[in-house]
Amino acid sequence: METLWFYLVAAMVAVYVVLDGFDLGTGALHLFIARTDPERRTVLQSIGPVWDGNEVWLLAGGGAMVLAFPRLYASGFSGFYLPLMMVLWLLILRAISIEFRSHLKSPIWRPIWDVVFSVSSLLLTIFLGAALGNVVRGVPLGEDGYFFAPLWTSFRPTGSDLGILDWYTLTVGLASFLALTYHGAMWVILKTEGEIRERAKRAARWTWPPLLLFVALVTFSTFLVQPQVAERMNGTPVAYLLPLVALGGILSSRRFMAGGRELASFLGSAAFLVFMLMSVVFGLYPMVLPAAGDPAASLTVFNAAGPPYALRVALFWWIPGMILVVGYTTFIYRQMAGKVELDTDGY
Repeated sequence: METLWFYLVAAMVAVYVVLDGFDLGTGALHLFIARTDPERRTVLQSIGPVWDGNEVWLLAGGGAMVLAFPRLYASGFSGFYLPLMMVLWLLILRAISIEFRSHLKSPIWRPIWDVVFSVSSLLLTIFLGAALGNVVRGVPLGEDGYFFAPLWTSFRPTGSDLGILDWYTLTVGLASFLALTYHGAMWVILKTEGEIRERAKRAARWTWPPLLLFVALVTFSTFLVQPQVAERMNGTPVAYLLPLVALGGILSSRRFMAGGRELASFLGSAAFLVFMLMSVVFGLYPMVLPAAGDPAASLTVFNAAGPPYALRVALFWWIPGMILVVGYTTFIYRQMAGKVELDTDGY
C-alpha cells in the first residue's frame, strides 16, 4: 500500500504540472506575446475557464500526501516554511490578478495586474522547480526527522550548511521555467490565432534550444548530487526508457509544431513533463525525502507512511473521488475546446 500511494501521489503531482504548468507558462509569457489590452484579455480567456480547476490538483495531491505520508508532511512543511510561504503568496497574487484585472477599465489598473500576473507566474515556475531540486538533492534531516534550511548559504549542494537555493536547485528551477514556458507557448498556439499565436510560436522556438541544454545539465548534475538516482536507474536499465520517452516527447512536439499539428505538439510537451517527472520518481524510490549526508536518516515510503488501515480506507474513497474529478476535468476541456473568441470586456 505504501508503494501504491507513493505512485498515486506522484501521478497526481504530474497531472498538476501538466495542467497548471501551461497556466504558469502562459502567465510567464503574458507580457511578451500580448501587447494590447484585447490581446491580453484573449490570453487570459484561454485559461480563464480552467486555471482554478487546474490548481485543485495541487490541493488534491497535497491532501493525499498528508494522508498517506504524514511524517513527510510534518517534516517538509516545517523545514520549507519560508519558501512555502513565498509560493503561497505568489499563488495568491496570481489568482487575484486574474480576478481583479477586469474590475476597472483603466489605463493604470489593468497594466499593474498584468505585471503582477506575469511576474508571479514566472517566479512560480522557478520556485516549484527549485522545490523539486531540494527533494532530489536531499535536506539536512536530523535524528528526529525534522530539519531547517536557510534560503541560501554557500550555494553548494553538498556539505553540512545546505540552503534552499544553490547552484543545483537553481539549475533545476531554470529548467522548470524553460519547460513550463515552452508548455505555455504550446497552449497559446493551440487556443489563439493571429499575432498572439505567431509570437507564441517564436517564443517556443527561442525556448526550445536552451530547454534541451538545461535538461542535459540537470540530468548530469542529478547523477552527481544524488547517487541514489544513478544506482536505481542502473539497477533497472529498462528505466532509462522513461527519460528517452520524455526526450521523444519534446522532439516530437517541436516537429509537430513545425508541421502545424497544434494539439499533437501540446501533447508532446505534456508527455515530456510527465515522463521526466516519472524518471525522478522512479530514481528516488523508496525515498520520499532524502537526507543529505546520511541516507539512513531519509524518509521513505515505509517509515513516513500512515497506518495500513488508513491507507486502505483512503484508497476506497480515493477511487470514486478521482473518477468524479477526471470526469469533470474531461467535460470542462471538451466544452472549452477550440480557439478563443473575445466577446466580452472581461475574460
